[in-house]
Amino acid sequence: MNKADIVDKVHGVLGTTKADAERAVETMIDSIVHSLKAGEEVSIAGLGIFATKARPARQGRNPRTGETIHIAATRTAKFRPAKALKDAVK
Repeated sequence: MNKADIVDKVHGVLGTTKADAERAVETMIDSIVHSLKAGEEVSIAGLGIFATKARPARQGRNPRTGETIHIAATRTAKFRPAKALKDAVK
C-alpha cells in the first residue's frame, strides 16, 4: 500500500473529492513530520508512537580502505507499534 492507495481509501470513506482526500492525507503526514522536527512525540491510538532518537557521534571504518572515519551525530525517526497493531499483525 502506498500514499495513493491511502488517498483512495480516505476518498471512499469520506465520500468527498479525491483532492480533498489527498489534502487530508497530506495534512496528517505534514503534521507528523512537523511535530517530529520540533522534537515532539506523535501518539496515534491503535497504531503507535512516532518519536525521534539522537544518535551520538562515533568512529566508523571505511570497509574498502580500512581507514577510520568520523560519523557525525544525527537525529533519526523511530516508530514503536501499539499493542493493538502488534496483535492485529500476528
